[in-house]
Amino acid sequence: MSDVRLSQVLGPAFYGLARDVLDHGHTHYDLSGGRGSLKSSTVSLLVPVLLIQHPDTHALVLRKVAETIRDSVYAQYLWALDMLGMAHLWTARVSPMELIYKPTGQKIMFRGADDPMKLKSIKAPFGYIAVTHFEEKDQFTGRREIDTILQSTMRGGGLFWNFESFNPPQSRDSWANIDSAQPRPDRMCHKSCYLDVPPEWLGETFLAEAKHMMDVDERAYKHVYLGVPVGTGANVFERVEIRAITNEEVARFDRIFQGVDWGWYPDKFAFLRTAYERAQERIYLLDELYVNKQSNAQTAAWVRERKYMDYPITCDSAEPKSVNDWWDAGLPARGALKGPGSVDYGFKWLQSRTLVIDPARTPGAYREIMHYEYERDRAGNVMSGYPDRDDHAISALRYAYEPLFTRRGTQA
Repeated sequence: MSDVRLSQVLGPAFYGLARDVLDHGHTHYDLSGGRGSLKSSTVSLLVPVLLIQHPDTHALVLRKVAETIRDSVYAQYLWALDMLGMAHLWTARVSPMELIYKPTGQKIMFRGADDPMKLKSIKAPFGYIAVTHFEEKDQFTGRREIDTILQSTMRGGGLFWNFESFNPPQSRDSWANIDSAQPRPDRMCHKSCYLDVPPEWLGETFLAEAKHMMDVDERAYKHVYLGVPVGTGANVFERVEIRAITNEEVARFDRIFQGVDWGWYPDKFAFLRTAYERAQERIYLLDELYVNKQSNAQTAAWVRERKYMDYPITCDSAEPKSVNDWWDAGLPARGALKGPGSVDYGFKWLQSRTLVIDPARTPGAYREIMHYEYERDRAGNVMSGYPDRDDHAISALRYAYEPLFTRRGTQA
Protein backbone atom coordinates (compact mmCIF):
# COMPACT_ATOMS: atom_id res chain seq x y z
CA MET A 1 0.00 0.00 0.00
CA SER A 2 2.85 2.35 0.76
CA ASP A 3 6.61 2.33 0.29
CA VAL A 4 7.03 4.66 3.28
CA ARG A 5 8.54 3.07 6.38
CA LEU A 6 7.17 4.30 9.71
CA SER A 7 10.72 4.93 10.94
CA GLN A 8 11.21 7.42 8.08
CA VAL A 9 8.47 9.75 9.29
CA LEU A 10 8.55 9.06 13.04
CA GLY A 11 10.91 11.00 15.29
CA PRO A 12 13.73 8.79 16.66
CA ALA A 13 12.73 9.71 20.23
CA PHE A 14 9.43 7.87 19.64
CA TYR A 15 10.75 4.57 18.27
CA GLY A 16 10.44 2.81 21.62
CA LEU A 17 6.95 4.13 22.21
CA ALA A 18 5.87 3.09 18.70
CA ARG A 19 7.10 -0.47 19.28
CA ASP A 20 5.17 -0.61 22.54
CA VAL A 21 2.00 0.71 20.87
CA LEU A 22 2.16 -1.75 17.97
CA ASP A 23 2.82 -4.63 20.39
CA HIS A 24 0.00 -3.39 22.67
CA GLY A 25 2.38 -3.12 25.60
CA HIS A 26 0.00 -0.74 27.37
CA THR A 27 -3.55 0.51 27.04
CA HIS A 28 -2.95 4.18 27.89
CA TYR A 29 -0.27 6.44 26.44
CA ASP A 30 0.46 9.88 27.89
CA LEU A 31 2.51 12.12 25.60
CA SER A 32 3.59 15.52 26.90
CA GLY A 33 6.12 18.00 25.66
CA GLY A 34 6.86 21.49 24.48
CA ARG A 35 6.38 23.16 21.13
CA GLY A 36 7.81 21.17 18.22
CA SER A 37 8.18 17.97 20.24
CA LEU A 38 6.29 15.81 17.66
CA LYS A 39 3.97 14.28 20.28
CA SER A 40 0.72 15.00 18.39
CA SER A 41 2.17 14.14 15.00
CA THR A 42 3.41 10.83 16.43
CA VAL A 43 -0.09 9.86 17.53
CA SER A 44 -1.56 10.84 14.17
CA LEU A 45 0.98 8.60 12.44
CA LEU A 46 0.36 5.61 14.69
CA VAL A 47 -3.45 5.62 14.71
CA PRO A 48 -3.98 4.85 10.97
CA VAL A 49 -1.38 2.07 11.18
CA LEU A 50 -3.19 0.54 14.16
CA LEU A 51 -6.51 0.55 12.31
CA ILE A 52 -5.05 -1.10 9.24
CA GLN A 53 -3.49 -3.80 11.41
CA HIS A 54 -6.87 -4.41 13.10
CA PRO A 55 -9.58 -4.33 10.38
CA ASP A 56 -12.53 -4.51 12.80
CA THR A 57 -11.59 -1.33 14.69
CA HIS A 58 -12.21 2.41 14.50
CA ALA A 59 -10.75 5.52 16.16
CA LEU A 60 -12.26 8.51 17.94
CA VAL A 61 -10.23 11.73 18.17
CA LEU A 62 -11.40 14.34 20.65
CA ARG A 63 -10.79 17.92 21.60
CA LYS A 64 -12.61 19.77 24.31
CA VAL A 65 -14.19 22.27 21.90
CA ALA A 66 -15.53 21.01 18.56
CA GLU A 67 -14.86 24.28 16.71
CA THR A 68 -11.09 23.85 17.19
CA ILE A 69 -10.88 20.46 15.49
CA ARG A 70 -10.83 21.21 11.76
CA ASP A 71 -7.80 23.50 11.79
CA SER A 72 -5.87 21.50 14.37
CA VAL A 73 -6.12 17.77 14.95
CA TYR A 74 -8.12 17.02 11.75
CA ALA A 75 -5.49 18.80 9.66
CA GLN A 76 -2.81 16.94 11.63
CA TYR A 77 -4.27 13.57 10.63
CA LEU A 78 -4.51 14.62 6.96
CA TRP A 79 -0.81 15.50 7.14
CA ALA A 80 -0.05 12.10 8.69
CA LEU A 81 -1.85 10.19 5.94
CA ASP A 82 0.11 12.14 3.36
CA MET A 83 3.41 11.43 5.15
CA LEU A 84 2.55 7.73 5.29
CA GLY A 85 1.91 7.72 1.54
CA MET A 86 -1.67 6.53 1.92
CA ALA A 87 -3.79 9.68 1.58
CA HIS A 88 -5.32 8.27 -1.63
CA LEU A 89 -6.71 5.33 0.37
CA TRP A 90 -8.77 7.53 2.68
CA THR A 91 -11.90 9.60 2.09
CA ALA A 92 -11.94 12.88 4.00
CA ARG A 93 -15.30 14.28 5.14
CA VAL A 94 -16.12 17.34 7.18
CA SER A 95 -19.83 16.79 7.93
CA PRO A 96 -19.56 14.73 9.99
CA MET A 97 -15.82 15.18 10.35
CA GLU A 98 -14.21 11.82 9.69
CA LEU A 99 -11.64 9.94 7.64
CA ILE A 100 -12.75 6.66 6.04
CA TYR A 101 -10.36 3.92 4.96
CA LYS A 102 -11.64 2.94 1.50
CA PRO A 103 -10.65 -0.76 1.48
CA THR A 104 -12.59 -1.61 4.67
CA GLY A 105 -14.81 1.34 5.63
CA GLN A 106 -12.99 1.87 8.92
CA LYS A 107 -13.32 5.36 10.36
CA ILE A 108 -11.30 7.92 12.26
CA MET A 109 -14.02 10.11 13.77
CA PHE A 110 -13.42 13.62 15.15
CA ARG A 111 -15.64 15.05 17.88
CA GLY A 112 -15.72 17.77 20.51
CA ALA A 113 -16.35 16.98 24.17
CA ASP A 114 -18.43 20.13 24.63
CA ASP A 115 -21.57 18.11 23.80
CA PRO A 116 -21.49 14.94 25.96
CA MET A 117 -24.83 13.68 24.56
CA LYS A 118 -23.39 13.49 21.03
CA LEU A 119 -20.46 11.46 22.31
CA LYS A 120 -22.81 8.95 23.94
CA SER A 121 -24.59 8.44 20.62
CA ILE A 122 -21.44 7.65 18.60
CA LYS A 123 -21.64 4.21 17.03
CA ALA A 124 -19.14 2.37 14.88
CA PRO A 125 -20.58 1.06 11.55
CA PHE A 126 -19.11 -2.37 12.43
CA GLY A 127 -16.62 -3.74 14.92
CA TYR A 128 -15.81 -1.36 17.75
CA ILE A 129 -13.95 1.85 18.69
CA ALA A 130 -10.55 0.55 19.76
CA VAL A 131 -8.55 3.79 19.64
CA THR A 132 -9.18 7.12 21.36
CA HIS A 133 -7.01 10.22 21.16
CA PHE A 134 -7.53 13.13 23.55
CA GLU A 135 -5.68 16.06 21.99
CA GLU A 136 -4.75 18.91 24.38
CA LYS A 137 -5.61 16.80 27.40
CA ASP A 138 -5.20 19.73 29.79
CA GLN A 139 -8.18 21.52 28.20
CA PHE A 140 -10.55 18.86 29.49
CA THR A 141 -12.03 19.51 32.92
CA GLY A 142 -10.22 16.66 34.63
CA ARG A 143 -9.49 12.96 34.82
CA ARG A 144 -13.12 12.24 35.60
CA GLU A 145 -14.34 13.73 32.30
CA ILE A 146 -11.87 11.67 30.29
CA ASP A 147 -12.69 8.48 32.19
CA THR A 148 -16.41 9.07 31.67
CA ILE A 149 -15.87 9.24 27.91
CA LEU A 150 -13.69 6.12 27.97
CA GLN A 151 -16.41 4.22 29.82
CA SER A 152 -18.62 4.83 26.78
CA THR A 153 -16.00 3.99 24.14
CA MET A 154 -14.02 1.11 25.65
CA ARG A 155 -16.54 -1.62 25.10
CA GLY A 156 -17.35 -4.34 22.59
CA GLY A 157 -13.81 -5.43 21.83
CA GLY A 158 -10.66 -7.03 23.19
CA LEU A 159 -7.87 -4.52 22.46
CA PHE A 160 -7.90 -0.80 23.23
CA TRP A 161 -5.44 2.07 22.88
CA ASN A 162 -5.97 5.47 24.50
CA PHE A 163 -3.66 8.40 23.66
CA GLU A 164 -3.55 11.67 25.62
CA SER A 165 -1.31 14.41 24.24
CA PHE A 166 -0.72 17.89 25.63
CA ASN A 167 1.67 20.72 26.36
CA PRO A 168 2.10 20.74 30.17
CA PRO A 169 0.39 23.81 31.70
CA GLN A 170 2.63 26.29 33.44
CA SER A 171 1.26 25.52 36.90
CA ARG A 172 2.68 22.36 38.44
CA ASP A 173 -0.59 21.76 40.29
CA SER A 174 -2.65 21.66 37.09
CA TRP A 175 -4.73 18.48 37.12
CA ALA A 176 -3.11 17.32 33.87
CA ASN A 177 0.43 17.62 35.26
CA ILE A 178 -0.52 15.86 38.48
CA ASP A 179 -2.41 13.15 36.61
CA SER A 180 0.53 12.40 34.33
CA ALA A 181 2.79 11.94 37.34
CA GLN A 182 0.48 9.37 38.93
CA PRO A 183 1.83 5.87 38.28
CA ARG A 184 -0.46 3.24 36.76
CA PRO A 185 0.77 -0.07 35.36
CA ASP A 186 -1.34 0.07 32.18
CA ARG A 187 0.02 3.46 31.07
CA MET A 188 3.23 4.56 29.39
CA CYS A 189 4.22 8.21 29.84
CA HIS A 190 6.49 9.85 27.28
CA LYS A 191 8.02 13.31 27.54
CA SER A 192 9.75 15.03 24.66
CA CYS A 193 10.89 18.44 23.45
CA TYR A 194 12.19 19.98 20.24
CA LEU A 195 15.77 19.06 21.19
CA ASP A 196 14.83 15.40 20.56
CA VAL A 197 13.87 16.21 16.94
CA PRO A 198 16.28 16.21 13.97
CA PRO A 199 17.02 19.93 13.45
CA GLU A 200 16.29 19.79 9.72
CA TRP A 201 12.72 18.69 10.50
CA LEU A 202 12.08 21.93 12.40
CA GLY A 203 13.88 24.43 10.20
CA GLU A 204 16.13 27.38 10.93
CA THR A 205 13.28 29.78 11.74
CA PHE A 206 11.86 27.54 14.47
CA LEU A 207 15.29 27.03 16.03
CA ALA A 208 16.04 30.75 15.88
CA GLU A 209 12.76 31.57 17.65
CA ALA A 210 13.53 29.04 20.37
CA LYS A 211 16.99 30.46 20.92
CA HIS A 212 15.64 34.01 21.05
CA MET A 213 13.14 33.11 23.77
CA MET A 214 15.86 31.26 25.69
CA ASP A 215 18.02 34.41 25.60
CA VAL A 216 15.33 36.91 26.60
CA ASP A 217 13.07 34.86 28.90
CA GLU A 218 14.52 31.57 30.12
CA ARG A 219 11.51 30.78 32.28
CA ALA A 220 9.11 31.11 29.34
CA TYR A 221 11.51 29.12 27.16
CA LYS A 222 11.49 26.20 29.60
CA HIS A 223 7.70 26.15 29.60
CA VAL A 224 6.98 26.74 25.92
CA TYR A 225 9.80 24.80 24.28
CA LEU A 226 10.92 22.27 26.88
CA GLY A 227 7.45 21.54 28.24
CA VAL A 228 8.46 22.14 31.85
CA PRO A 229 5.73 23.21 34.33
CA VAL A 230 7.64 26.19 35.72
CA GLY A 231 5.00 27.18 38.26
CA THR A 232 2.85 30.24 38.69
CA GLY A 233 5.50 32.37 40.32
CA ALA A 234 4.11 31.64 43.78
CA ASN A 235 5.48 28.11 44.21
CA VAL A 236 7.55 27.82 47.38
CA PHE A 237 9.56 24.92 45.94
CA GLU A 238 10.75 25.61 42.40
CA ARG A 239 13.46 22.96 42.13
CA VAL A 240 11.34 19.81 41.92
CA GLU A 241 11.96 16.72 39.81
CA ILE A 242 9.05 14.28 39.50
CA ARG A 243 10.08 10.78 38.42
CA ALA A 244 10.29 7.16 39.50
CA ILE A 245 13.02 6.39 42.04
CA THR A 246 14.27 2.87 41.41
CA ASN A 247 15.07 0.26 44.05
CA GLU A 248 18.63 0.23 42.69
CA GLU A 249 18.97 3.91 43.50
CA VAL A 250 17.56 3.42 46.98
CA ALA A 251 20.05 0.62 47.67
CA ARG A 252 23.06 2.84 46.99
CA PHE A 253 22.07 5.82 49.16
CA ASP A 254 24.19 6.13 52.29
CA ARG A 255 23.18 9.53 53.66
CA ILE A 256 19.71 9.01 55.08
CA PHE A 257 17.69 11.67 56.92
CA GLN A 258 14.35 11.04 58.61
CA GLY A 259 11.79 13.38 60.15
CA VAL A 260 8.41 13.36 61.89
CA ASP A 261 5.61 15.88 62.29
CA TRP A 262 3.11 14.68 64.90
CA GLY A 263 -0.57 14.76 64.05
CA TRP A 264 -3.89 13.11 64.83
CA TYR A 265 -6.98 14.62 63.14
CA PRO A 266 -7.60 16.60 61.00
CA ASP A 267 -3.84 17.24 60.96
CA LYS A 268 -1.83 14.43 59.41
CA PHE A 269 0.90 12.47 61.12
CA ALA A 270 3.85 12.54 58.70
CA PHE A 271 7.04 10.47 58.73
CA LEU A 272 9.54 10.88 55.89
CA ARG A 273 12.60 8.85 54.99
CA THR A 274 14.87 10.67 52.56
CA ALA A 275 18.37 10.56 51.10
CA TYR A 276 20.77 13.41 50.35
CA GLU A 277 23.37 13.65 47.59
CA ARG A 278 25.61 16.49 48.65
CA ALA A 279 27.60 16.81 45.43
CA GLN A 280 24.44 17.37 43.36
CA GLU A 281 22.51 19.01 46.24
CA ARG A 282 19.60 16.68 45.65
CA ILE A 283 17.14 15.31 48.20
CA TYR A 284 15.35 12.05 47.35
CA LEU A 285 12.04 11.31 49.08
CA LEU A 286 12.07 7.55 49.59
CA ASP A 287 9.16 6.58 51.83
CA GLU A 288 6.46 8.04 54.03
CA LEU A 289 3.78 7.31 56.58
CA TYR A 290 1.04 9.91 56.10
CA VAL A 291 -2.01 9.07 58.20
CA ASN A 292 -4.73 10.22 60.56
CA LYS A 293 -5.78 8.76 63.91
CA GLN A 294 -2.86 6.43 64.55
CA SER A 295 -1.33 6.17 68.01
CA ASN A 296 2.36 6.57 68.74
CA ALA A 297 2.53 2.80 69.26
CA GLN A 298 1.03 2.16 65.81
CA THR A 299 3.30 4.57 63.96
CA ALA A 300 6.36 3.27 65.84
CA ALA A 301 5.42 -0.29 64.86
CA TRP A 302 5.26 0.75 61.19
CA VAL A 303 8.79 2.23 61.42
CA ARG A 304 10.12 -0.93 63.10
CA GLU A 305 8.50 -3.14 60.45
CA ARG A 306 10.29 -1.13 57.78
CA LYS A 307 13.55 -1.40 59.73
CA TYR A 308 14.03 2.35 59.69
CA MET A 309 15.86 2.35 63.04
CA ASP A 310 19.17 2.52 61.16
CA TYR A 311 19.36 6.33 61.14
CA PRO A 312 18.31 9.07 63.58
CA ILE A 313 14.76 10.43 63.39
CA THR A 314 14.30 14.14 64.11
CA CYS A 315 10.81 14.87 65.45
CA ASP A 316 8.72 17.92 66.19
CA SER A 317 9.77 18.80 69.75
CA ALA A 318 6.41 20.44 70.48
CA GLU A 319 5.31 17.00 71.69
CA PRO A 320 8.14 15.74 73.96
CA LYS A 321 5.88 12.96 75.29
CA SER A 322 5.50 11.57 71.76
CA VAL A 323 9.24 11.74 71.22
CA ASN A 324 9.72 9.79 74.46
CA ASP A 325 7.10 7.23 73.37
CA TRP A 326 9.08 6.53 70.23
CA TRP A 327 12.37 6.38 72.15
CA ASP A 328 10.83 3.88 74.58
CA ALA A 329 9.66 1.86 71.56
CA GLY A 330 13.28 1.43 70.52
CA LEU A 331 13.44 4.12 67.83
CA PRO A 332 16.34 6.61 67.56
CA ALA A 333 14.01 9.59 67.99
CA ARG A 334 15.13 13.06 69.06
CA GLY A 335 13.35 16.38 69.32
CA ALA A 336 14.11 19.16 66.87
CA LEU A 337 16.08 22.05 68.33
CA LYS A 338 14.08 24.74 66.50
CA GLY A 339 14.90 28.23 67.80
CA PRO A 340 14.45 31.76 66.40
CA GLY A 341 14.64 31.87 62.61
CA SER A 342 14.89 28.09 62.25
CA VAL A 343 11.69 27.76 60.21
CA ASP A 344 12.63 30.39 57.65
CA TYR A 345 16.20 29.15 57.38
CA GLY A 346 15.03 25.55 57.04
CA PHE A 347 12.72 26.48 54.16
CA LYS A 348 15.46 28.54 52.51
CA TRP A 349 17.88 25.60 52.78
CA LEU A 350 15.38 23.17 51.23
CA GLN A 351 14.51 25.64 48.46
CA SER A 352 18.15 25.74 47.37
CA ARG A 353 18.19 21.95 46.83
CA THR A 354 16.46 19.83 44.17
CA LEU A 355 13.68 17.66 45.57
CA VAL A 356 13.36 14.37 43.69
CA ILE A 357 9.87 12.98 44.29
CA ASP A 358 8.32 9.70 43.23
CA PRO A 359 4.53 10.05 43.67
CA ALA A 360 4.23 6.28 44.08
CA ARG A 361 6.59 6.28 47.06
CA THR A 362 5.53 9.49 48.82
CA PRO A 363 2.07 10.58 47.56
CA GLY A 364 1.34 12.76 50.59
CA ALA A 365 4.58 14.70 50.33
CA TYR A 366 4.13 14.98 46.57
CA ARG A 367 0.69 16.56 46.96
CA GLU A 368 1.81 18.99 49.66
CA ILE A 369 4.96 20.16 47.87
CA MET A 370 3.27 20.58 44.49
CA HIS A 371 0.43 22.63 45.98
CA TYR A 372 2.44 24.66 48.48
CA GLU A 373 2.43 28.29 47.36
CA TYR A 374 3.05 31.68 48.89
CA GLU A 375 -0.10 33.51 49.88
CA ARG A 376 -1.22 36.58 47.97
CA ASP A 377 -2.78 39.81 49.17
CA ARG A 378 -6.04 41.22 47.81
CA ALA A 379 -4.19 42.85 44.93
CA GLY A 380 -2.72 39.49 43.92
CA ASN A 381 0.79 40.30 45.10
CA VAL A 382 2.85 37.48 46.57
CA MET A 383 3.29 37.86 50.34
CA SER A 384 6.44 36.97 52.23
CA GLY A 385 6.48 34.20 54.80
CA TYR A 386 5.57 30.55 54.57
CA PRO A 387 1.91 29.46 54.90
CA ASP A 388 1.19 27.51 58.08
CA ARG A 389 -1.26 25.05 56.55
CA ASP A 390 -1.27 21.71 54.78
CA ASP A 391 2.45 21.32 55.41
CA HIS A 392 2.84 18.23 57.60
CA ALA A 393 5.09 16.26 55.23
CA ILE A 394 6.97 19.49 54.49
CA SER A 395 7.54 20.01 58.23
CA ALA A 396 8.76 16.42 58.55
CA LEU A 397 11.19 17.11 55.69
CA ARG A 398 12.42 20.27 57.40
CA TYR A 399 12.92 18.46 60.72
CA ALA A 400 14.78 15.65 58.96
CA TYR A 401 17.44 18.04 57.69
CA GLU A 402 17.72 20.25 60.76
CA PRO A 403 20.85 18.37 61.98
CA LEU A 404 22.46 19.13 58.63
CA PHE A 405 21.45 22.73 57.94
CA THR A 406 22.25 23.85 61.50
CA ARG A 407 25.79 22.49 61.18
CA ARG A 408 28.47 25.15 60.76
CA GLY A 409 29.78 25.35 57.21
CA THR A 410 26.44 24.30 55.67
CA GLN A 411 24.70 27.13 53.87
CA ALA A 412 21.30 27.78 52.36
